[in-house]
Amino acid sequence: MSRAIPTPGLPPTAALLPVTVDVIGLTVRGGVLQVLLVQRLLEPFAGVLALPGGFVLPDETLEAAAARELVEETGVAPPGHLEQLRTYGPLDRDPRGPVVSVAHLLLAPAFGLPAAGGDAADVAWHDVRPLLAGRGGAGRALAFDHARILADGVERARAKLEYSALATAFCGTEFTVAELRSVYEAVWDVRLDPRNFHRKATGTPGFLEDTGRTTSGGTGRPAALYRLAEAAGDPAAVVLNPPLMRPDA
Repeated sequence: MSRAIPTPGLPPTAALLPVTVDVIGLTVRGGVLQVLLVQRLLEPFAGVLALPGGFVLPDETLEAAAARELVEETGVAPPGHLEQLRTYGPLDRDPRGPVVSVAHLLLAPAFGLPAAGGDAADVAWHDVRPLLAGRGGAGRALAFDHARILADGVERARAKLEYSALATAFCGTEFTVAELRSVYEAVWDVRLDPRNFHRKATGTPGFLEDTGRTTSGGTGRPAALYRLAEAAGDPAAVVLNPPLMRPDA
């Protein structure tokens, strides 16, 4: 990595560092928390799984860079909630030299199959649990410091579900309480009592509202369909009171 030329007006001691974005794209598929990963095409770490991401272009915002890299490398621009997670680096995370990465967390409903592009050789959904276990030496390794970033992103998602309505970001516009419970179970990696969860979720002010419709088709009894309360607006801005605490919290 070549050394950047100092920019006029900046102190000579200021570090001029490349900036990247990485995206932890989480969804729930088949009752399992999954993350979108690419297989790197180029060195360093060619052939190794990694989070989608890349370098921020001149005059590009961090959010725009995250969205662009996701589309370029995975072929998808999913709906859902995108927020900055934290900043990593610059030292000891990239063999090419000091690099700062601003990680973004995406919580999205399950969507279609991604298609690799850009500098990604392949892209697919992967179960989160064995990847988190891989931090201790078991399971599949991730490139750079992406195992740490993934773990931080999963913990952020788990905490957000306790105090906000962001669990609905994993669902469609309308959903059953059972579908919502499966989101909590997948993200928290626990099993919840259906009756207790139903009582807490439907009884929490400003969280859910009954659409008056039910599921159709299938072999079971029709279930009531809910949606995020209309007055709530952004699910990230909703503060659940009382919170839905993790059983092990």
